[in-house]
Amino acid sequence: MTLLLFFLRRLIQLLPVMIGITIVAFILLRILPGDPASLMIGARGSEADVEALRQQLGLNAPLWQQYLTFLGDVLNGSFGQSVVQRRPVSLVVAERLWPTIALVAYATVLAIIITLPLATISAIKRNSLIDFSIQAVFVAVMSMPAFWLGVLLILLLGIKLPLFPVAGYGTGFLDRLWHLFLPALVIALGTSALTIRSLRSSLIAVRSAEFVDTARSKGLNEGEVLRRHIMRNSLISTVSVLSVHTSWVIGGTVVIEAVFALPGLGNLLVTSVFARDYPVVQGLTIVFALLVMAISILTDLAYAAIDPRIRLQ
Repeated sequence: MTLLLFFLRRLIQLLPVMIGITIVAFILLRILPGDPASLMIGARGSEADVEALRQQLGLNAPLWQQYLTFLGDVLNGSFGQSVVQRRPVSLVVAERLWPTIALVAYATVLAIIITLPLATISAIKRNSLIDFSIQAVFVAVMSMPAFWLGVLLILLLGIKLPLFPVAGYGTGFLDRLWHLFLPALVIALGTSALTIRSLRSSLIAVRSAEFVDTARSKGLNEGEVLRRHIMRNSLISTVSVLSVHTSWVIGGTVVIEAVFALPGLGNLLVTSVFARDYPVVQGLTIVFALLVMAISILTDLAYAAIDPRIRLQ
């Protein structure tokens, strides 16, 4: 099976999941206590204002009709109309989408750059001082809350040694890489604390496998054995850990975006919740779900690229 067919099959399998997510997102906002129109208008609004907003939001229609309207808005890509900004939710979300995607992608690349060499050194120098030091540092990192680590890096690398900006998104590719370095590093260190332990364990287990001894007996040097046999067969479990943590990071960018004043989806979610802009909150729920599903598909493709036997399953 080619990678394209494998991708299409995974995409079709995720369609029922997507429909289920739209149902859950729709029901969750309907079962919350209180009338959304009254909450948006506030105590100073009249009954007529509340009724007008209910009509505008379609809250007087039967639930099945409201769901079909919501589903239609999702399918046509508008995700409805923002009550606060009076614009399609898709435009409001699109303005905040790229900072979050750039932050998560940057953090993932940094996590891979940190994980591969340190996990390899830790596995090769197993039970040495170097191994214990690497594990101790990342256990300490794993125990730190993300916002506290972020503040620590701001004080050290942003204020004491003014090497990186401590807020903002920047303009242009290189300037954005510079602005996003500290928030991406905070996420990457948390991810690496998990992936280093996972990859180190896999590398140690695969190094003693019989097929690795066979490769050595054929005359391959240790570098070739590590690259062609040990690393390739050790990556599957680490890709799983990286995928799960990255999916969690997408929903958890609220804290990091708040600490570093980034104009991403996390900040938009917080401001929309406080403003009772339910169409935007509903749209963001779908967008976060789509991003997690995209990571799931990319993970499946990574599995298939690492081990071609997975494409046939």
